[in-house]
Amino acid sequence: MTDPTQPTENTSGNQTHFGFQTVPETEKARLVRGVFDSVAGNYDLMNDVMSGGIHRLWKAAMIDWLSPRGEMTVLDLAGGTGDIAFRIVERAPKARVVVADINAAMLEQGRNRAIDTGAQHPARLRNLSWTCMDAEKLALPDRSVDAYTIAFGIRNVTHIDAALREAFRVLKPGGRFLCLEFSAVRNPALAKLYDVYSFNLLPKLGGLIAKDEDSYRYLVESIRRFPDQERFAAMITEAGFGNVMVRDLTGGIAALHSARRI
Repeated sequence: MTDPTQPTENTSGNQTHFGFQTVPETEKARLVRGVFDSVAGNYDLMNDVMSGGIHRLWKAAMIDWLSPRGEMTVLDLAGGTGDIAFRIVERAPKARVVVADINAAMLEQGRNRAIDTGAQHPARLRNLSWTCMDAEKLALPDRSVDAYTIAFGIRNVTHIDAALREAFRVLKPGGRFLCLEFSAVRNPALAKLYDVYSFNLLPKLGGLIAKDEDSYRYLVESIRRFPDQERFAAMITEAGFGNVMVRDLTGGIAALHSARRI
């Protein structure tokens, strides 16, 4: 019997995966956009429900490792709802963050949050800009940003290698790449529990809270399709980066990958 947690590999160079489905490469971006159009309104609530709030600790660890300071310019990819960008400007009020996302609905959520909280957090209005942008074709000049961050977004990109090359291109020499993404659980017992939760409970929570079980089933499947810590670190190196480092979070449920443009 086929194990539903072990997807089959692609069989054609012009096909890619959408969860455990094989789809034409030209269709993936549209399908992913549909998922996030559907979940945008409940995205932050579902993150809390799905992780028991632990995603907040993961994001705090990401900002601690980034250690934003001064007037640095950060490109935050797949940052639509503003979670990472808000944390950056609260830590470094003079930093400038370009929040980029391919999904307009997610960006609308982030802009609305910035406006709603602007009186208490003026840097959210003053130092954040919001733009629709494809991670594989960044509308930014070469060597134009000090740091590139992406949290829980790179696994949804059609060509991850192309996105990494674009990250390298727009970073200044010495610039920082920092990626937070779901990864491979190291402990076999925890991995088994995580699979039971992911494939059985999580989609049902998506159906109950976000009224969209299918989208959350895709999100679970996309996590399993993403390269493990070592494979992703190798891809970052192949894109030209140096000083590649990995930190596991919560036993490898998530991982932080850091690198520099040398």
